[in-house]
Amino acid sequence: MDRREFTKGLLASVSSFALIDSLFAYNAFDYNIKPITNHWAIQLNEYCSDLKTETITATQWQSKIEDLYNQIELEDLLKFIKFENLIKGFEYPDLGVNTKPVKFPKLEGLPEQTVFIKKIFGMKKDRAIIPHGHSNMASAHLILKGEMHLRHYEKIRKESNHLIIKPSIDKIAKLGESSSISDEKDNVHWFIAHTDTAFTFDVIMIDLNGKSYDIHNLDIYEKQNLSDGTMRVPLLDVETALKKYGKETHH
Repeated sequence: MDRREFTKGLLASVSSFALIDSLFAYNAFDYNIKPITNHWAIQLNEYCSDLKTETITATQWQSKIEDLYNQIELEDLLKFIKFENLIKGFEYPDLGVNTKPVKFPKLEGLPEQTVFIKKIFGMKKDRAIIPHGHSNMASAHLILKGEMHLRHYEKIRKESNHLIIKPSIDKIAKLGESSSISDEKDNVHWFIAHTDTAFTFDVIMIDLNGKSYDIHNLDIYEKQNLSDGTMRVPLLDVETALKKYGKETHH
């Protein structure tokens, strides 16, 4: 190789390195080869840790989780949690929903025991995650498969054997869409499967505010409408609620 050819090759190499450096600088590479610190599971655990330590409010947590879910490629999440393996032999109950715990693969920067509980929830058509509210809890729910009729209500206050609530969301939740609850926003929810099967990925935070969590099952069909647009709804034990709401018969 003469001096001219050597110089030409050197300039080409320098140009190639400059281009690669530029691509990294502008995030032009596919995110699969970005630094692992960008992984959504690490961000999710950080948001949940912030909520647990009250560094952020519950509504801020809900907003951050929604934004994060909007950035995730659903196919990547399904592979990460090994969704197809999780639903092999999945048992669909005749009333209500079944769950399976989710285990994340090892990932640098992500603790083996995350600060949040993670599960998939699955059910057959017309089966429901029965209407219920929460205390000292927050959770987020991403539709992984199928569609669900989703209703949310604001919990205004508790009165002995009733909750005073107000409708906030009523829609068909489709693949890739998400919702969340907290003591501060959209506290009561109710899912009914509209497709042959339907699944959610759930991130659950319990025992917030230094208090034990609680769940309040509601008899929505026996609501009493109040003059201010709210409704007074009786509380039910879980067995009675499951019998009445676990399989939808009101069309």
